[in-house]
Amino acid sequence: MREGPFIAEAAALIGNPARANILAALMDGRALTSSELAYRANVAPSTTSEHLAKLVDGRLIAVSSTGRHRYYRLASPAVAHLLENMMALSIDGPPRHRPASRCDDAMARARTCYDHLAGRLGVALADSLAERNHIILGDEGGLVTDEGGKFLRELGVEFDRPKKSRRTFCRACLDWSERRWHIGGFLGAAIAGRCLELEWVERQRDSRALSITPSGERAFDQLFGFSI
Repeated sequence: MREGPFIAEAAALIGNPARANILAALMDGRALTSSELAYRANVAPSTTSEHLAKLVDGRLIAVSSTGRHRYYRLASPAVAHLLENMMALSIDGPPRHRPASRCDDAMARARTCYDHLAGRLGVALADSLAERNHIILGDEGGLVTDEGGKFLRELGVEFDRPKKSRRTFCRACLDWSERRWHIGGFLGAAIAGRCLELEWVERQRDSRALSITPSGERAFDQLFGFSI
């Protein structure tokens, strides 16, 4: 039985606290340099390169070079999906001292889960689209209805997946802070990208948390029928 050793190898890579911090820092979908990761993941610069090399060898992250700089990112949406599920699993683990912080509040309100929206904002969007029969979301995946396709295209959401893409079109992603579904996959990324383009949400510095702008608050209220 070969699956066991493979699971153990991946788990050992993720289970190291320093490497777990590095992976979490990459969960907003952006590529970062070694020095940026050392700062954001609170990992000593002297050991960051060693940890990055192990993660690249384990195919959990990928690296590309631009000029003198090397940029690191999660290897695939599947890695992000695994990490988000592990975060959800850890919430159900044994009681631990978890001091609250302003960052926790901001992350719970709105954040990126790799390249789609999560937190209360992501769940509210999923609920609104499902209640209006714009999408049908279930354990096995999701689809866009004809009415939903019209609605999303009117908002400028481009969700026609490239033919050669192997990424899941739409899937239900368990939100670790809300314990409910938000929209992942290609469709979730398209919706998040359009919200950023319209400046309904803005990235917060050095964090996965997103700020909802005044125009975003109005749009979510008027178009989707909720406020966060």
